[in-house]
Amino acid sequence: MAAPSPGPHEVLAPSPEAGCRAATSTPGRRGLLWRLRDKQARRGLFEIGPGHELHQLTCMMQAGLWAATQVSMDHPPTGPPTEEDFSEVLTQVHEGFELGTLAGPAFAWLRHSLGLAEEDYQAALGPGGPYLQFLSTSKSKASFFLSHDQRFFLKTQRRREVRALLAHLPRYVQHLQRHPHSLLARLLGVHSLRVARGKKEFFIIMLSVFYPAGRISERYDIKGCEVSRWVEPASEGSPLVLVLKDLNFQGKTIDLEMCGALSTLPDAEEHSGGGADALAGPQRSWLLRQMELDTAFLRELNVLDYSLLMAFQRLHEDERGPGSSLLFRTVRSVRGVQSPEEPGSQNRRLLPDSPNALHILDGPEQRYFLGLVDLATVYGLRKRLEHLWKTLRYPGRTFSTVSPARYARRLCQWVEAHTE
Repeated sequence: MAAPSPGPHEVLAPSPEAGCRAATSTPGRRGLLWRLRDKQARRGLFEIGPGHELHQLTCMMQAGLWAATQVSMDHPPTGPPTEEDFSEVLTQVHEGFELGTLAGPAFAWLRHSLGLAEEDYQAALGPGGPYLQFLSTSKSKASFFLSHDQRFFLKTQRRREVRALLAHLPRYVQHLQRHPHSLLARLLGVHSLRVARGKKEFFIIMLSVFYPAGRISERYDIKGCEVSRWVEPASEGSPLVLVLKDLNFQGKTIDLEMCGALSTLPDAEEHSGGGADALAGPQRSWLLRQMELDTAFLRELNVLDYSLLMAFQRLHEDERGPGSSLLFRTVRSVRGVQSPEEPGSQNRRLLPDSPNALHILDGPEQRYFLGLVDLATVYGLRKRLEHLWKTLRYPGRTFSTVSPARYARRLCQWVEAHTE
C-alpha cells in the first residue's frame, strides 16, 4: 500500500467500538499484580469513567488516537521527517466526530527516535483503560489528562499555541537531535477534535515528566518569579496531589552532589560520547549547562512563560551510594547528531537504567524528576502589553511576563541558586 500523501486529506476511520476491541485484545505485558500496584499509585487522580462529565469526550479521544496511531503503524517512518511531513494534516472521520492528526509522520519519527514502540503508545492512549484526571493549579482554562498508565500527558491547547508549536516543530526536532539529553518535554503528537459540526478543539500529547509516579512526595512548577507563585498546600490526609510553585520551594534545595566521580567508571568516554573531563564534575554542572542550552533555544524561538517541572522521590536504601545506585549499576547514553557548526555543543551524562531516564537525576538521598514544559507562548504584542501592565501593577516584584532573554536568564539563575 502506498504511503499517505502530504497535505490535508480525509479518511474514514474505524468505529470507536472497533478501536476498543482492538486495543483490549492487544497482548499486554503487564499482569494483574502490576495493575493492582498501578491503581494504588493513583493517589490524587480520578478515573474518567461512565457518569463523569468528560467520559464521552475522552472516549472519542481514545478511539480517535487508536485509529491515528494505526496509520503510523501501517506506514512506519523510513527516515528523518521531510518538509511535507511537518505540514501533513490527516482527518479521520468517525461516527459522531472527526479527529485530525497534524504533522503525523514527523511525530511518528520522533516517537521512533525515542525508542517508543507504536504498539505501546496505541495501547496506552486507546480505549484499553480510562484516562485519569487531576486538579491543576494552572491559571489557564486548559484540560489535563493522563493515560491510564500515567506515562502520557494530554493537554488541550488554544489554536494560536498549536500554530506556534507546529511552526517551531522542525527546529524542536533538530534541537533534540543535537542535544539528546535535553530537558525539554518530549512532544509526541498534536491533534484536533471536532464533535458533530461543532468547534474544532486542539490537544497535545507528551511524555509525562512525573513518570513513574510511585513514591513521588513533592511536585513543583517553577518559573523563577514571585507574583502568583504560591499554592496553598493540601491539608494532611487530603487525597489531592497539588503541584506547588516557586514560593512553596523557599528554603529547599536540589542536592545533586555525587558520591564519587563519574570519570572513574570504565569506558566513561565511550558511554558518554564526550571526554572524561565533561564527566568529572557533579550532576549539578550537567544540569546548569543543559538549562543554558535549552533556554537559549527557547529564547531564539521568542518563547517565554515555560516552566521547570520538578518532583522529589526519596531513594530506597539499596539505591543509594556509589556501589548500589542505579546510576552506577547500569550505564547508558543517548547519541545525537553532532552538528558541524556547533562543535562540542553536546551535553551528555550517564543515564540510569530506569523508565524516563532523560528526565531523572539521582542525588545521594533523592531522585529528582525534571523537565521544561509549556513551550508555546510567544512574546508577541499581547505579551508585550501584558508586560507593561504588570510593570505598573507589581512595581519592584518579579512576574512571569518578561522578555524571552530575561526569562531564560532568570530561570537559569533560579536553578543555580537552588542546587548544590
